[in-house]
Amino acid sequence: MIVIPAVDVLDHKVVQLVGGIPGSQQIVMDDPFEVAMDWVKKGAPYLHLVDLDAAFGKPDNSEVFCRIIREAGVPCEVGGGIRSEEQIAKYVEAGAERIVVGTKAVTDTEWLKEMANRFPNKLMLGLDVKNGKIAIKGWQESAPISLDNMFSIISQIPVVAVLNTDINVEGQQNGVNKENVTSFCAKCPKMVIISGGVTTQEDARIAAKAGAGGVVVGMALYKNTIRPWEWETPWVSQ
Repeated sequence: MIVIPAVDVLDHKVVQLVGGIPGSQQIVMDDPFEVAMDWVKKGAPYLHLVDLDAAFGKPDNSEVFCRIIREAGVPCEVGGGIRSEEQIAKYVEAGAERIVVGTKAVTDTEWLKEMANRFPNKLMLGLDVKNGKIAIKGWQESAPISLDNMFSIISQIPVVAVLNTDINVEGQQNGVNKENVTSFCAKCPKMVIISGGVTTQEDARIAAKAGAGGVVVGMALYKNTIRPWEWETPWVSQ
């Protein structure tokens, strides 16, 4: 199971927000391309790119993201405000390994089915969960569909993975919720990437033992709380 650095971009700068709330930035760095390349230089095996500008309806960061995808030399997954076939195709053509779809996919499952079949094994479904319910629209609303129903739908279509963000622990640097991680991985019919709360190597081990394929880490990496390049097996937890 691998550790994946998050490169979240808002106002065209790399940021780390607390709980996904704009204005809560604890990290601000000017150049997304440079930040991404620095993680690769440290040995990161994968990159997680998030376009918060696109998610909030602002001019997107697709050009710099496509440049990162083409030049990083490691696989990349990209998400944030991806709501159309054109956006998916742009990132597929740039060489992204996984494209994260969230609110649009959860609220329009027919669209999700159509896109998954049009781009087989390229889509990763983002399921952001708060108090056991799927959250949508910037975590402001609960989705009109249950986790179990979403699992049933994706079990029958070529979605490559599920990105599970635990909103209750996101950005808090207090660790993952072991019970939630274990339960989600056990129920999900696809490979799971865990996001939210991964602060220590033990958190990564919890996700690995639960069967996750990777963990996305943001705040703890930027604050040097977790240093996976120094592990006995760099960037990999067992």
